[in-house]
Amino acid sequence: MDFDLRRIPIYCTDVLVIGSGVSGLAAALEAGNRRDVIVCAKAALRETNTAWAQGGIAAVLGSDDHFDSHRDDTLNVGQGLCEADIVDLVTSRGPGALRSLTSAGARFDKLASGELDLQREGGHSHARIVHAQGDQTGREIERAMVEQVLANARITTFERTFAIDLLTDGGGACIGAVAWKQDIGLVGILAKRTVLATGGAGWLYRETTNPSIATADGIAMAFRAGVAVRDLEFIQFHPTTLYVAGAGRLLVSEIVRGRGGILVDRTGRRFMFDYHASGELAPRDVVSRAIVRQMVKTGDTSAYLDLSQIEGDVRKLFPHLAEVCRFFEIDIARDRIPVRPAAHYCIGGVEVDARGRTSLSGLYAVGEAASSGLHGANRIGSNSLLEGVVFGSIVGEEVSTGNEGPTTLPRHSYRRPVRKSSDSIRVDTNDVAYTVRSLMTRLVGVERSQEQLDDAIARLDGWARYLFSFEFENDRACEVANLVIVARLVAEAARFRRESRGTHYRTDFPERDDVLWRAHTRFTPTANGVRLSLESLQSK
Repeated sequence: MDFDLRRIPIYCTDVLVIGSGVSGLAAALEAGNRRDVIVCAKAALRETNTAWAQGGIAAVLGSDDHFDSHRDDTLNVGQGLCEADIVDLVTSRGPGALRSLTSAGARFDKLASGELDLQREGGHSHARIVHAQGDQTGREIERAMVEQVLANARITTFERTFAIDLLTDGGGACIGAVAWKQDIGLVGILAKRTVLATGGAGWLYRETTNPSIATADGIAMAFRAGVAVRDLEFIQFHPTTLYVAGAGRLLVSEIVRGRGGILVDRTGRRFMFDYHASGELAPRDVVSRAIVRQMVKTGDTSAYLDLSQIEGDVRKLFPHLAEVCRFFEIDIARDRIPVRPAAHYCIGGVEVDARGRTSLSGLYAVGEAASSGLHGANRIGSNSLLEGVVFGSIVGEEVSTGNEGPTTLPRHSYRRPVRKSSDSIRVDTNDVAYTVRSLMTRLVGVERSQEQLDDAIARLDGWARYLFSFEFENDRACEVANLVIVARLVAEAARFRRESRGTHYRTDFPERDDVLWRAHTRFTPTANGVRLSLESLQSK
C-alpha cells in the first residue's frame, strides 16, 4: 500500500483517540475539557469490548473493606508480575471512578436500602464488585459515557473507521494515523497526541467472548511503528462461556458463581474443590484449567453450571443469560448450563508508563491494548473496567498538556512494503483468519508445550510469508494481517517463557520460577529485526 498523503482527505485535531471502549471514552472526555478530539470507532460507537463486559467494576466501598486488601488481592492473583505502584494507583482511585461514572449517568444495582449492591467475585477477599442490571455492567457504562461524548462539542466521532497504521514524522514522533473511513475510503488524521484504545485480541482464538472487532489492531500497529510490546503470552481465558452450537460464546459472568452457582461435570459431581481450596471462587486461570482437565477425565465437551442453589429468582438476577439460554431451550433456574473456557482478555500489550506513554513520542496506549503493569500474569475479575476509567482519565489529562505535534501536512508518502499480487492468485483472508484462530486454540490455548509452540510458530511463519507477499487490498486484509502478526508474537513469547505463571501454563514446565522468570517478556523492534528480552522485576 503506497499513497501520497496530499492526495487523500486529511483531518487535523489536537487529540486522536483510536477506540471507543471505556478507556478511550474516558480519555476523550477528559481531553475534551480542553482540547479538540477525534474518536475513531472501528464499528458502531457502542460496539466495543466494554459493551460486552458482563462482569462488574471493583472498588473499595464496603465498611469492612480497605485499599490494602484490594491491593493484596490484585498482587496475589497477578503472581509476582504486577507493578506495585500501578496497583496502588488504580485501586486507590476506585471510589472516585465509581463517583465519576455515577455523575456521568451510569446506574448501578442497589439494595432496598439504597446502598450499592456489592458482590464478591473470584480472587477478591471482600464484596467490592458493583454491577448494573445484573450482568450488563459494561453496556450501562458504555451508554452513559457515549451520551457524555456526544454532548461534548469538542469531541468528533468517526464511526466505522478502521485505523490501518500510525503516522510518524521525520523525527520519529507519532503524528496521527491513516485509516479507512467506510463512507469515504482512505483518510489521514493528523494529531498532536494519539491514544491507542483499541481493545484486546480475543479473535486470535476460535473460542472467545470478545466481539469480532477484537483483532489486536492496536498492538500490531504499535509494533509496526517500532513500539515496545510486552507480556503477550498472558492470555486470560474466561472459564465459563456458554457452549451451545449456534450460541456464539456468551460469557457467563463470574457474578453467577459469586452468588452461589456451582460447577459440576456430566455426572453431576461438583469438582472445583479437587483443584483449589476456594472452589468456584478460585482465580480464573485455575478454574479454566480445572474445567479443561475435568472435560478430559469425563470425555465431555463442557462442564456445567448449576444455579439451583442460588437464592432468589435467577431469571431476574441474570436477565440476559436467561434470555439467551431460553432461546436454546435451557431454563437456568432448572437446567444445568453447558460451559467451557474461551479467550477473554489480553493481559499484555503496548508497554506504557504510569501516564500511559509508550516508547514512541506522541503515542499513548490505554485499556486492554496497553500493558500498564496492573494485572501482572493474571487479571483479577472486575479490575479491567476500573483500569479503563482510571487510566483513561490519566491519559486524557496527559494528552491535554503542551502544544507539540503537527500543524501542517507532513511531506512524505505513507508506505507499507508489499509486492503486487498476481492476477491469477488471491489471498482468501477469511480462510487465513479462521485457520489462525483454530491453530491458536489448539496449540497456544489454556495449556501449552514446547512441541505445540514450535508447531504453531512454524505454521504462522509460513502463513506470514504467504500473506505478506500480497498487497493488502482492503481493511479486512489489514485486520487479518494484524491477527497473524500478534498471533506470532503471542506464540513466541509463550515459547520463550519456560515456566508456568498465571494464565500462562506450560505442561512441560508446570512450576513457577521466580529466580529466572519474575520478569516481563519484551519485544523491541530494531533496525535488524526484533529483540525478545526479559525486563526483571527483582529490583522493583
